[in-house]
Amino acid sequence: MKLQGLRWWIIALIALATIINYIDRQALSVLWPDIVEELFPDESALERKQIYANISIVFVFSYAFGQAIFGKIFDWVGTRFGFVLSIGVWSLATVAHAFAQGVLSLSIFRAILGVAEAGNWPGAAKGNAEWFPTKERALAQGIFNSGAAIGGIIAIPLIAYLTVYFSWQMVFVVVGVMGFLWLVPWLVLVKAPPGSHPWLTEEEKQYILSGQRRELNDDGQEEEEYNPSTKELLSRKQSWGVIIASAAIDPIWWLFVFWIPIYLNEVYGMDVKSIGIYGWVPYVGAMFGAWFGGLLAQNRLKAGWNTDKTRKLTITLGCLIMLPALLAMANPGEPVVAVLIMAVILFGFQTAIGNVQTLPSDLLGKKAVGTLSGFSGMAAKLGAVGLTSLVPYLTAGGNYTPAFVIGASLAITAMLAVWVLIPKIEPLKEPK
Repeated sequence: MKLQGLRWWIIALIALATIINYIDRQALSVLWPDIVEELFPDESALERKQIYANISIVFVFSYAFGQAIFGKIFDWVGTRFGFVLSIGVWSLATVAHAFAQGVLSLSIFRAILGVAEAGNWPGAAKGNAEWFPTKERALAQGIFNSGAAIGGIIAIPLIAYLTVYFSWQMVFVVVGVMGFLWLVPWLVLVKAPPGSHPWLTEEEKQYILSGQRRELNDDGQEEEEYNPSTKELLSRKQSWGVIIASAAIDPIWWLFVFWIPIYLNEVYGMDVKSIGIYGWVPYVGAMFGAWFGGLLAQNRLKAGWNTDKTRKLTITLGCLIMLPALLAMANPGEPVVAVLIMAVILFGFQTAIGNVQTLPSDLLGKKAVGTLSGFSGMAAKLGAVGLTSLVPYLTAGGNYTPAFVIGASLAITAMLAVWVLIPKIEPLKEPK
């Protein structure tokens, strides 16, 4: 049996895994007004916010180290079994939230969830490098990243709706089961890499593999892929360009992922059901941004632009879209205006981030992509930890302006890291 466009089926499945990933992680923030009333009824508003921030920090710390761990795991065991391990464990962890009794148990379950969910990103980067030619990678990454946005769109109203019929504990069980159901088509469809997959047409196989070939050397022979050791990888300034750009830009996303429901609850007095009405809107902007960033990059590459010019244009454009919108959040006015401005911010973020995340596969061979993706992902989450830990103090009294100003400065930092530390985005060569 041959399946036309198999690579698109596979990236669609990875996008679906990302949707499930975001439903699972968003459950806590959406359900928090109900959880806090049951588990922490005697704490003040500031103490409740600090508890939420601390649990979120545990999640992001675990997620950060999970990125580095799973980057190596995916390079060792491959994409197929790496995803089975990642999504299987995070689904169990989501179900376990139903049995939480306080800060300690919630923190333990969030830690397991964070480590396992982290595998989704280096796994997707590696799957993209394996299954797509260079000119299609930004679009494939955009499709995968749109899964995060769609997950945000779906998660908030879905979880709010489930609370009508189920307790918060049962909601965690329901969303956790989704991951186990995903494993069935994944194991059926992803039987082997593209070089040996029995369902891949010969035409598509050649298209994928020929589009991944590197430049020719002076003798007209294909250049060997550069797959450095970890020590050598970290000695290259280009690697640090990817790592610093990721560490700067990613906290902007997490600022909204963690705090949109809390922001709407604190600033506008919304309950869980009202949050379900408004909270999904920013992720619509994120979804369109993911598609736009991928399509723009693909369009420019097809028009003859090189990878360097294409990536830098798209990343810079995304950051410049975010800057004025982040500053506008200082005084957004009505809640409808606030969520629409957030949608613009997340549009800009997703325009940029898909191209930031393709940088490891632009620079390195397939055996090192997962490692650099893991390190940059870890740095990104450590950056998110820093900002998340500051939010309760930055937003004391319900004023979120300082947090948004910091977000704007991070967007500038991400642009500078790419332009200064990666003079030319192209396959790296082994030092002479």
